[in-house]
Amino acid sequence: MTVKMTVENAVQAKAEIEKLETQGYTHDEIYVFAHDKRREADIADALDTEQVGGFLKSLKNMTVSRGDQLRSEMAAAGLTTDEAAEYEEELDKGKLVIIANKNA
Repeated sequence: MTVKMTVENAVQAKAEIEKLETQGYTHDEIYVFAHDKRREADIADALDTEQVGGFLKSLKNMTVSRGDQLRSEMAAAGLTTDEAAEYEEELDKGKLVIIANKNA
């Protein structure tokens, strides 16, 4: 099952992640997305959540827009193409997106 939500800030993200943990999700199954790469990395580190990709992601993303990158990563975390586009719009508004997926 894939759970997806938006929150306003890292404090709200932490509270939602704690709720997901009580529902049986592990930190390896929870992803936090932000439009700004540094903010995303800082929050993922602070909240001990996963980031999609790695070295290959950084090579590929040198040639695509941040929006394309985010939609691709959210799809890899379990969203449909339409859902990824919808949630990427929320990122444009400065929100954070949390995806929890036991199958990602």
